[in-house]
Amino acid sequence: MRRTTLALAMMAGTMLTAHAAAETPLTPEDMFKVRHVGSVTMSPDGSHVAYTLSRMPDILNGEDNGSSSSEVLIATAAGQSRIYLSADVGAYSLGWKDETTLTYLASDDGKTALFTLDITGGAPQKLFSFDESIRSYDLADDGKVIFFSARDASDPKDKQLENMGFDANIIDEDYSFTRLYRYDATAGETTSFDLEGQVSSFDASADGDRVVVALAPTPLVGDDIINRTYHIIDGDDGDVQSVIDTKGKIGKAEFSPDGRRIAFLAGVDRQDPIAHTLAVANARNGEFTFLTKDLADQVDFAWADNGSLHLLTHRGTSSEYARMSLSGQSSGDAVHEGYVARSISAAGGSYAIAADAPDRPRALYVSQGGDLSKWTSHNDWLADKTLGNQEVVTWTARDGIEVEGLLITPKGRKPSRGWPMITVVHGGPEAHYSNGWVTGYSTPGHFGATSGYAVFYPNYRGSTGRGVDFAKLDHLDPPAAEFNDIVDGIEALAEAGTINKDKVGITGGSYGGYASAWGATALSEHFAAAVVFVALTDLISFSGTTDIPEEMSDSHFQMYPEGNWQTYLEQSPVYHAANSKTPTLILHGEADPRVHPSQSLELFRYLKRVGQAPVRLVTYPGEGHGNRRAAAQYDYSLRLMRWMDTFLKGDAEEMPGHDLDKVRALAK
Repeated sequence: MRRTTLALAMMAGTMLTAHAAAETPLTPEDMFKVRHVGSVTMSPDGSHVAYTLSRMPDILNGEDNGSSSSEVLIATAAGQSRIYLSADVGAYSLGWKDETTLTYLASDDGKTALFTLDITGGAPQKLFSFDESIRSYDLADDGKVIFFSARDASDPKDKQLENMGFDANIIDEDYSFTRLYRYDATAGETTSFDLEGQVSSFDASADGDRVVVALAPTPLVGDDIINRTYHIIDGDDGDVQSVIDTKGKIGKAEFSPDGRRIAFLAGVDRQDPIAHTLAVANARNGEFTFLTKDLADQVDFAWADNGSLHLLTHRGTSSEYARMSLSGQSSGDAVHEGYVARSISAAGGSYAIAADAPDRPRALYVSQGGDLSKWTSHNDWLADKTLGNQEVVTWTARDGIEVEGLLITPKGRKPSRGWPMITVVHGGPEAHYSNGWVTGYSTPGHFGATSGYAVFYPNYRGSTGRGVDFAKLDHLDPPAAEFNDIVDGIEALAEAGTINKDKVGITGGSYGGYASAWGATALSEHFAAAVVFVALTDLISFSGTTDIPEEMSDSHFQMYPEGNWQTYLEQSPVYHAANSKTPTLILHGEADPRVHPSQSLELFRYLKRVGQAPVRLVTYPGEGHGNRRAAAQYDYSLRLMRWMDTFLKGDAEEMPGHDLDKVRALAK
């Protein structure tokens, strides 16, 4: 028998212990109470931090169904924050005009406009509106210049013709571009920049002399993901001065305070699956150098001064902070103990981050020249909830590669044969699980643990967080090596006596759904239950129906289906349907543009015809690549846990009924 080894990384802050007052287990219903800090932006003098706080509507207590909404709060010290804009305002894209004036986008008479709020007192004021909705903005020259983007106006005849029944869609051709504009507040004049391509993001120098603009050939999402390049343009007339000649994906870009340099995140080449390497370009000619090519993944940065940057890096399941010079030398390096940083904003010698911990959702942390301190706590109710024990685990794959992930186990005595386990596989595959808050509607985490399950989050090869080389290890070989890593982790946990290897389930969405479908078919002998969400199941038809065919082939598969039909077929879960003896629940949003719902229908039809195990298909009207609305999320959580309970906690051979008692009880 192949031997695998397992190590438990008992890092400080990663092993959760019972709260003294904990009495009740966390449940899916508690997800409606969770509050998450979202975007964070620091005032120019570093004295205030504006942030968004999001939550789902509580449909269990009478609130209307819908997606997440956010309030805007401002914090001035630890434990001192208050709401400035309610969720009804719908404010987003926060910024600062000066030390006491907040800027944001919000709806105004059916279109999005730019507003200001004097935080010392007074009502919001509309700063600027345009004929079309403003999509993004940046202030320059002390707020006297506003750069903004807006989509081309539609032809008034189009709506009239649509009402007459002429509503045909022309695929990949019928679109409108987003353009960049300059508004001079002093002159009251708006200038349109004639740039070739779709404007997706931009950043202006402080004086407004230059703007760095990410341009894609078309507005198609595939071009936005993989075919964008940064252009440096004149801030007065929009003339292109130079191009930053990157070869792969690009991310955030930001001018240095003096406007001489541009820091940005990018992939090192076209095969790099994610833009997580820091580079700095000359703002005059676009020539650039990668500063962190050999490090792990940089997730965010902010200029500290003209010669250095605050840098957040994800390394494995942890996050790190460093002050990075333009020569690539770092100082002040610190591994974050007990929490994982997700984003950063800096000003006035201070910086703020959004971070979450294994036992707490995302909160605000701030450094004002010293150590980071936690400034907000919006989920204190969790102190009265029983959570699981969360830890980092590592194991050696069959070919010698070290792999890591997270494991959450129930409190109390382990069963003699080990716990039943739910394996939660992340999508992407350019993503990873960090040792923070990993519990959500589709990732059961702590409410899975309080239901008696070990919950396993593997960061298989192809995941981010371990540098470019590791992220490329799945290239040319999906799904064999990467999904074998998951099985090797399960075997290591079983050999350690932690889990019952006969009671292991698998779930995941998107590429994680691909892994789950592969587990239910090609690797069926390892899984007693599968819950498959918005999954790739037939790579041939997926490549012909997805909105990102080029990105999948160039950044992941490393081959196109033409000329490789047999490889694509054999790497498809449907090809292995006859092997499936795993009870499989399949779920999909009916409006998914990324993975067409027919992918789930194919798998369902094949498994149903094979007839060797229960199978069910559930679709969600109006939902896309993941469920956004509260009712659909709750429905999903209940179905996920009931399916696992049915086939992992007993010896059931029949699937449960299709109705959900808890949902039906909501109807009066």
